[in-house]
Amino acid sequence: MHGLINRSIQSFLRDTYGQPLWLRVAQDARLGFENFEAMLAYDDALTEAVLNAATAALDRPREALLEDLGTYLVSHPNLEPLRRLLRFGGVSFVDFLHSLDDLPERGRLAVPDLHLPQFALVSYAPNQFVLRCRAEPPGFGHVMVGVLRAMADDYGALAMLDYAGRLAGVESISIELLEARFAAGRPFSLISGTHP
Repeated sequence: MHGLINRSIQSFLRDTYGQPLWLRVAQDARLGFENFEAMLAYDDALTEAVLNAATAALDRPREALLEDLGTYLVSHPNLEPLRRLLRFGGVSFVDFLHSLDDLPERGRLAVPDLHLPQFALVSYAPNQFVLRCRAEPPGFGHVMVGVLRAMADDYGALAMLDYAGRLAGVESISIELLEARFAAGRPFSLISGTHP
């Protein structure tokens, strides 16, 4: 697993639950170190061990923890560059959804050896979609539910999201857009550090 992903999990646990919780997770996962390096690659088993240790330490379902991670990735001030990368997907939440199939390529522009899941969006009606994510190890769909919830808020859209399960290595998320302009949304400008 890319160190950037592992570092994001570490930052989420530390920023949300505190450094002592992160140190406990690192110890329980038997990492042998306290910090992931963002630009290194790690065995997938270490990521799995961290997630298992975190769910045990927090006594929370893994799915809920992963969804919270997804929300954190978009909404925490320390991760504004990721939010900006996602917002380049379009001027509306629907534009953003349609841009997700390009996300792995956009991610590789920023970090060439980063491998993100492959996405496919299926539209059943103007306001009903299913997002399919192909990724290993399983669980990324739950992260995407959190990302999508936070992005809907970011765009000011009101959407119902539901994790629809995993079949043949593909996780599905059902999306129903109830109102495209439910709220004002967060300010966004193409120029970093400025607001419209």
